[in-house]
Formats: sequence, C-alpha cells, structure tokens
Amino acid sequence: MFNDFTNLIFYFFQIKNYYNNLSEDITLKNNWSNTEAKKYISKYKKLGHSKDMALRVYTTRLLGRNSELVLHGGGNTSVKTTIKDIDGKNYDVLCVKGSGWDMAEIEPEGLPAVKLNPLLALKNKKKLSDEEMVSYQKRNLINIKSPNPSVETFLHAFLPFKFVDHTHSDAIMNVTNRPNGIAFCKRIFGKKVNIIPYVMPGYGLAHKIKEVYLKNPNINCLILLNHGIFTFSNDAKESYDLMIKYVSDAEKAIKKLKRKKIKQIKSLNTKITPAQIAPILRGLTSNAVNKKFILTFRNNKTLKYFIDGKDVERYSTEGTATPDHVIRVKPFPLIIKPKRNSSIDDFKKTATKAFVNYRKKYLKYFEQNQKKVKEKKTILDSSPRVILVQNIGTFCVGDSQKAAKVALDLTETNARVISSVEETSKYKFISKKDIFDVEYWSLEQAKIKKEKKELAGNIVVITGAFGGIGTATYKLFKKYGAEVILIDNDKQKVTEMSKKLNELCIYCDVTNKESVKKAFNLISSQFGGIDILISNAGTAMGGSIAEVEDKILRKSFEDNFFSHQNCASEATKIMKYQNIEGCLLFNISKQSVNPGKNFGPYGLPKSALLNLCKQYAVDYGSYGIRSNGVNADRIRSGLLNDKLIKSRAKAREVTTDDYMRGNLLLNEVKAEDVAKAFFHLSISKKTTGAVLTVDGGNIAASLR
Repeated sequence: MFNDFTNLIFYFFQIKNYYNNLSEDITLKNNWSNTEAKKYISKYKKLGHSKDMALRVYTTRLLGRNSELVLHGGGNTSVKTTIKDIDGKNYDVLCVKGSGWDMAEIEPEGLPAVKLNPLLALKNKKKLSDEEMVSYQKRNLINIKSPNPSVETFLHAFLPFKFVDHTHSDAIMNVTNRPNGIAFCKRIFGKKVNIIPYVMPGYGLAHKIKEVYLKNPNINCLILLNHGIFTFSNDAKESYDLMIKYVSDAEKAIKKLKRKKIKQIKSLNTKITPAQIAPILRGLTSNAVNKKFILTFRNNKTLKYFIDGKDVERYSTEGTATPDHVIRVKPFPLIIKPKRNSSIDDFKKTATKAFVNYRKKYLKYFEQNQKKVKEKKTILDSSPRVILVQNIGTFCVGDSQKAAKVALDLTETNARVISSVEETSKYKFISKKDIFDVEYWSLEQAKIKKEKKELAGNIVVITGAFGGIGTATYKLFKKYGAEVILIDNDKQKVTEMSKKLNELCIYCDVTNKESVKKAFNLISSQFGGIDILISNAGTAMGGSIAEVEDKILRKSFEDNFFSHQNCASEATKIMKYQNIEGCLLFNISKQSVNPGKNFGPYGLPKSALLNLCKQYAVDYGSYGIRSNGVNADRIRSGLLNDKLIKSRAKAREVTTDDYMRGNLLLNEVKAEDVAKAFFHLSISKKTTGAVLTVDGGNIAASLR
C-alpha cells in the first residue's frame, strides 16, 4: 500500500510538471501563412503594387492585429523598394508607416514612399531638430499628399535591410521595465540582439542605432529599453518570424520567474455603482462647461487586480508601459479610495478632494520639468485621463468616446504589464523628465490634436431615434461633433442599426420608468453622463374627443407626456450630478396650442408637454439646465406616415399635397428643418422656457 501511495504522489508531480512545462511553451503564435501571403501578392499586383509592398502590408497587419504587440497606432514597419515617379525614373524609396494609420488595417497608402538616398545622405549628420526632420521627410515624399512618415523614418532608413518591423510588445516591456532590465535582457537574448538604453524617438535615436549597427553588423534585433523591439531582414517572413521568436523568448523568461501575488485591499463594501458615480467624475474632470470630456468605464480581472493592490499609489504612478502611451493617459492616474460603506454623497466629497490634489500634483510635475527644458511649454489641461476607483473599476477620459476607449485599452495593457513585473520585481520606467519630453513633444501631440467641432465633447441622447425626425437630428448633431446615443422601442430596428452605425443604440420603452433608468445607467457608464436630451418619441392617436375610449386617451398620455417626463427626470438627475449645465429639448407639436379636428387624443398630452417643458425651465434653471421645445407641424416621419396624412387631409377636406403645404409659405416642412431647430436651441446658451415653431407659418399656432 505504501508503494502504491508513493507511486501516486510520483505520478501527481509528473503530471503537474508536465502541465507547468506545457504552459511555459505556450508563447506568441506565429500567424504566417504561405497561402495568405500568395493571396496578398495576387490581390495587390492587380492593384498595381509590387510583391514587396504586398508582403509589407501582409506582415504589418499580422503584427497590428495582435494587441500584445501593437495597440492603437503604436509601432511601425517599413520596406525598401523602388517606385517610378511622375518623371518616369525609378527611385529607391523607403515605404514607412504613416501617421494616423493603424497597422491592423493598413493599405499601401498608409506606407508613404520617401526617397531613400536623401535620407541616407544625412547619415553622418550628428543633430537634426524635430522640425528640420519632419520638413526634410516631407520634401522627399514621392506623393506630397501622403500622410506624414513616422518619426522613426530615419531609424528605418539607417538599418540596411529591406524589411524592418517595430512593436511595443507587452513581453518586451515586461523584461525591460525593471531595475535589472539590461542584465535580464542579456540573459534572455543571444548575440544577434543588441540592448540599447532609453533614447527618445527621433533623429537622435536613429543616429544611435546607426552607431550600434556599425559596431555589430551581425545583429537582427534591437531591444530598446522602456520603448520596444525592432527586428529586420531582407525577407518579410524572416523579419516577422524574428519578432515572434524574440517576443516568445521574453515570454518564456517571464514564466520561469518566481512570482508573488500583489497584496490586495479589503472590500470597502461600497454600494455605489459606476453609473451613479460616472456623472460626478465627468463633472469634476470637465471642470468647465466649455471643455467637456467623455468618460467610459471598464472592470475586469486584470484591472481589478491592479487597482485594488495595496501599493497601487506607488506602482501605478511610475509610468506607462511605453512612452507613446503618455500622450493619451498622462504620466500618472488619479486614484480614488472611497470610504468604507460610502454613500453617493460621501463619494462626491472624496472625489472632489482627490481631483483638487491631482491638479496640484500635475501642476507641480509640469513646473519641475519645465525648468529642465530649453523650450518654454504651455501647460496642457490638468484633468486626469485615467481614474482608478478602488473596489469599483477604471474610468478613462477623452475628448471623444473613441479617445476614452483608446485610453482604456492602453490602461489595461499598462495594468497587465506593471502587475506582472510587480509579481517578480518592482516596476521601473524612464524618468519623469523623459516622460515630460514625450508628453509635451510636438510630434506626439500632433497625433491627437484635431480641429474642435461646435458640439465636441457633448453627449446627446435622442429618443424615437429611428423615425424621420430622429434620423435627421442624429445626422446633424453628429456632423457638429456630438457623441450621439440612439434610443428606440423598435427592437428589430435597434438591432439592425446597431450593426449599421458605429453608435450606441438602445432598445427602451420610454413609457416604462425601469426601462428608462436601465438605458440611462448604461449611457452614464459608457459615456459619463448626458448634456442634451432630445425627447422626440411619441405616437399619433386620433378620434372625436367625446367618443374616444379611455384606454386610447390614457395610452396617448403615456406615449406623448409621461414618456417625456420619464426621460427628462432621469436626464436631470444626471445633469445635476455633473454640475456642468445641460439642455432638455422636447418635440411638442403645434397641436399643443392649435388643436386639429378629431385629433384630441394626440393634442391634449402635447398641451401638457408644453407646460412640462416650461416647468423644467422654472425648476432647474438655477442648475444651468435649460428646457426648450419645438412645435413642428406636418412632418413626414414614422409618426406622420402616408396613412395618417390621408386621414388628416380628409378631416380638413383638402388634398394630401395641399395638406402638407398648407402654411403661409406654401412649402412643405421637412424633418431636416426640425433637426435644425433642435440644434439652434441646443447652442442657444441664454434661452430657456422657449418654444420654437417650425411649421411654415400658421398664425393660429403662433405663441406670440
């Protein structure tokens, strides 16, 4: 029996060791396919591109589609080839990733061709300013309309290989971003790899790489401490294979290290939800009604482990995984630890204090590092881009929801890398001065700076979103830069439009308070709050008022009055928590002041809605919340369809055409006209309690 037990223990450890070794062998997958490569060559040949370019596109996409290598514009690739210019001559060129292009979806147009010989002519130049570098690269583009070549163009040019690949691999950051990074890398990688201490990207780094290569021309890989990895070859597959090999080597080395889990804080028993606190954070982040930000929330195993670490205030403020991230997430996050059993009011006080301290800390960081640089910088806004709320999750901030989501993805990557290093060592990054140089580097800031549209940063919610008026309103507000959420009670349409549009489309029964609350909670957690509510949903019900059934009249009040109250009530609560003003816009109807024959079931709740609009103006004006309405008439839409138009024309004893043009201007009013009225009221900051008539002229329906 003893021997049986001993054998059992022996086999247990054998199996355990097998699976441990198996897990260590699970490394970055090599996705190269000869079949796919041939397809790319065939496809791009038909489009007039060379085999070199086809393979460059193929392997760039392979790298760009792996989030552990490349994330949101990070990394770059190049190929040296020949191109015929307009003068009929063939030129040696460097086709390098252009600014603004995503490696995951790159096309040949995203790899602008720069004449190679002029770049190589500067090989022995010791210094080149950023402005001179960018200007020189632009002047030597084959197509002047191409995007700006990468800031690492000269580095690609100076490496004498056809294909050069560069990524910000998580595993490489893991092995370099620690106190013994250089020594650790030397143990991992062979003689074909050169380890280079951190140098800021640009011409200076290119010059350094040139010197390194001249001393050791047998290398096929460069590990740039705290930055990333370069691999290169005259063969596209080999350069890609080398990237996978060296990243896999780093992964294997990490898995062999002895690990110790990060100590976690105890539960704070918070009853508050992300949807409740998001508007508070958004208001504190925006800090001014003319500079509004979008917030988005995420919580998962990786982020929770990182945020709830006892030592989070130390390791989260050391820096990002790679310098490129700092322009989107700032040099350090805001950390909020709610009080135990915190109420929403307790949280607001805690968050307000935390924001004040964060802004002071950022100002100090700016002032200290400004003194260390020659060129005077203008301080960027002091609002955080990452907010870590312990026991709740991560909120990220951006000028748009897209920017906030990018910051969130980068934050999760940072959390994963930093947590992994902390389990085996202590996270160590570049100095705050080096971080400052990247954050305030004009070439990096150019990546995210765009001309601001009038409604940029504003969150707009439209109910009845897929009718004629809702659709026209969506298009107009989107044109002016707003983040638009579309709400409708047609499930099929919501599903269909969710796939078609890159917007949040929500199914919601606006007559049901719980349904409305659920929808608005989702909006708060994904966007941070609401600035403009366009309460547009409704149904048209007719009938002689003395004979209409009570259930029809009650149903009409639910659809055309209480639905608006439900949405406005929830929106107002959120706007008050934000404390950065707000705007309620109601689609009322001319029926509210000029009833039509046999249309009482529709007109009566609309009259009540007119007064509701004014009541919100009275009750919430002191909070900076405006309330206005639009009185539209005879707009072709889901509400006023062909059947209803015929019915109303018959009630008035006119033709359908005369009915639609029955106004002082003798001109049919369209959904786009109503959308413009909503837009005008949304930007009229000194107007509240007003109703704008959009009916082509009807004296009987005019308010004054």
